[in-house]
Formats: sequence, C-alpha cells, structure tokens
Amino acid sequence: MSSDNLPQSAGQPFRKPRVAVVFGGRSSEHGISVVTAGAVLRAIDRTKYEVLPIGITQDGRWALTADEPERMAISARRTPSVDDLAESGEGDVMLSVDPSNREVVYAEPGSVPKALGEVDVVFPVLHGPYGEDGTLQGLLELSGVPYVGSGVLASAVGQDKEYMKRVFTSFGLKVGPYLVIRPREWEREESAARERIVGFAAEHGWPLFVKPARAGSSIGITKVDDLSGLDEAVAEARRHDPKILVEAALRGREIECGVLEFEDGPRASVPAEIPPPQEHAYYDFEAKYIDSTPGVVPAPLTGEETAEVQRLAVAAFEAVSCEGLVRADFFLTGSGEFVINEINTMPGFTPISMYPLMWEKSGVSYPELVDRLIQAALSRATGLR
Repeated sequence: MSSDNLPQSAGQPFRKPRVAVVFGGRSSEHGISVVTAGAVLRAIDRTKYEVLPIGITQDGRWALTADEPERMAISARRTPSVDDLAESGEGDVMLSVDPSNREVVYAEPGSVPKALGEVDVVFPVLHGPYGEDGTLQGLLELSGVPYVGSGVLASAVGQDKEYMKRVFTSFGLKVGPYLVIRPREWEREESAARERIVGFAAEHGWPLFVKPARAGSSIGITKVDDLSGLDEAVAEARRHDPKILVEAALRGREIECGVLEFEDGPRASVPAEIPPPQEHAYYDFEAKYIDSTPGVVPAPLTGEETAEVQRLAVAAFEAVSCEGLVRADFFLTGSGEFVINEINTMPGFTPISMYPLMWEKSGVSYPELVDRLIQAALSRATGLR
C-alpha cells in the first residue's frame, strides 16, 4: 500500500502517515538501539512521513525524546542513552491498548495529559529482551498498531538461541554443537552442570563460547580456552540472562546474509564476510561497534556458495515464520558446508551495520530499505502473526 493511498476519515484532509520510532529499552543493548534509531531517523523521508521519536529508558519509562539524530551516535567510545535525549525527566508517553484508538498521549505529574496525535505504524528498533523478543510486539498487537518486523512468536524464537536452534534443526538446517544450562540447573546443581560442560568440552574440544541464551550484539559472550576460565564466563553470561548457551568453536569463515520481504516474498541480499578482527580474540562487542571492524561486502564466495547461503538464509527466515527483515549468520566450514549460527529479527541498523551494507550492495539504499520496511508494515493487517 502506497502512503499516497492510505485511507483517510471522511471530511478529514490528507495527512502523512505518522511513524513512531521506538528505541532504547531495558536490555544491555540499550545504547546500540539508540545508535540504530539515530540512523533510522536520519533516513526516514520527512516529505513522506511524520516522525515521533519515543525512547524507552533503561528502567522502562517511555519518554518523549528530541528528534536529533546527530546526538545519537557513539562518541568517545561511549554509546548514547535515552536519558541523554529525553525532553523531560518526569513525563511519560502512553500508547492506548484500545485497537480503535491509536492516539499517543504525553502525561506529566500534576498536568493534564497532552495528546500527541495518532500513530499509524511503529518502527521498533529495540534490541534484546523487552523489545526484540516479542514483548513489545505483543503490546502493539493489543494496541492494534502495525509495526515493522516479525510478530510475537517469530520475535520470541529469534531471541532465544536455544529454541531458535531447535526450530532450525526441525527444518533440516545444520547447527553447530551446543549445550543449554537452564537457571534452576545452575542454581540447584551447579557441580553437575559444570560437569556437563566439562564433558561437552571433552567431546568437542576447547575453546568453548559461553553466552547468554537471550541477548545480542555479542554482549556477555566469553571465549573460554580451558577449565580455569569457565566459572567467570558463566557468571558473565548469567549477568545478562539466567539461561546460558555453551557452544563448541566452529572453524570456518563467518558469513552473513540479509533477508528482506518483498511483495513476492522474502529475498536474500549479497552475503558479507566478517574477517577475524586484528585486535580482538573474536568478533565481540568492541570489535563490532567500538572499533568498527569492517566486513567484506560482497563476500568472496563462488557463485554456488553465494546461491547456497542465500537459499539457507531465506529458509531460516521461513522456518521461524519471520516477517519484514532478518540477518542470518553462518559459518562456512573447511568442508564447504554452511552451518547456521543464528538469526537476528531486528539486526543492527547503525551506519556501520552489516545488514544495511549488504542491501546497499544489493541495490537497495538505506533510505529505500527503511521506506520499504515501513510500507510493508503499513500494508500488513494486525492480528495473530
């Protein structure tokens, strides 16, 4: 549906669709979400859309923020926060859960709530829990507001690395060896859980990667070279999520591929390769966002390899019942086999993020990418997804 053809109430003049860009959030990826929002705000065509930036603070308050993308960038190796941008320290933004009322209201203590107008679509650029995991998507379903990206189930599966891998396996996609340690197991039977990890290492070898099961942006991940570093790695992962994932190291090239939903279905971008970072043990948060380790786009693959990773990326998108967009991450092993590591249902949209770079090399510019996602959300009916 073109924005020029959006239905208008009888007797009302035409108005541009209003896009609420919602960002920040309670997860450890708060700062990266703010950076992503800045890039999206810069890219939205203001002649075509009205924009309402809404930031969620790290304690969960919805705040009206300044529409100043230049303040939403990494500076002096520090990511920005919603508190830096909030126009008031006390007011709250509220979205109605009445599907017949898309009015957004701003309320300050002791004052009459102020109507900010209706919202036609939400562009949620939150990463991690309380935003990318189906929780915000559920709220938007209750509110009857269209939104960019996957629905409740796909978002939840895409956030939980254990169940993501289970779905992939059920659809015949190859995943690497992994082990899950659930919260009660570590809390009640720590010694037995540690022995399970040691046994896993004996079978698959060191190093291991210990990570939060429901986090992203490489936050909370530790590469463990031997038993001496295990407890510290588990503690770091559990700082971000009580459920942890232990993965065997896969020897191979890191390949990423973007998926974008078009009118005729999902398509894959040209793939990218993430070369081993020079100053880091692996592609961690610092390498990814602070030092901006560059990827190679397009990846130097054969035609057959490119076609295969594109096929697998779309297959992963379909397996999880995703919508809108996905970044799929793979390892290309020495035997020539692609092993899927994970998908991201709301991948990073920062200026250096691989997802927009892959689509730019595929002929879709950043502003076109943002516009396509908004238009897809506007044309998609809300309901069970």
